[in-house]
Amino acid sequence: MPKFRNVLLVDDNEIDNFINERIILSSKFSENVVVRNSADAALKYLKELSSQDAVIPEFIFLDLNMPVKDGFGFLEDFDKLDEKIKKTAKVVVLSSSISPDDINKASTNPFVFKYINKPLSEKYLEAM
Repeated sequence: MPKFRNVLLVDDNEIDNFINERIILSSKFSENVVVRNSADAALKYLKELSSQDAVIPEFIFLDLNMPVKDGFGFLEDFDKLDEKIKKTAKVVVLSSSISPDDINKASTNPFVFKYINKPLSEKYLEAM
């Protein structure tokens, strides 16, 4: 039985999304994975959920390094979303960045639950 009902993956890398989705589903971390390839597409999806009575993702796995709007831009706009979404969804930064500045900036953001370096693994999921 999956632990959670809904997870959102936000990453511009299709291969990472494919692999991460498989890991999340095969480990039974979540029964459903929604993938969005950009921060703006993910924000639009979350806004649509708040206008409906839909299942809000319990976890959002967020890449930092994306074109147009990066993960930090997503977090700024996430703050403007409905309170129900901000209270329900835990943001997990899933990044290949090992920059101490990125790690510190992400880890001190009030919406970031955890910072994980890619690749995602079952071990990380079990720890949550």
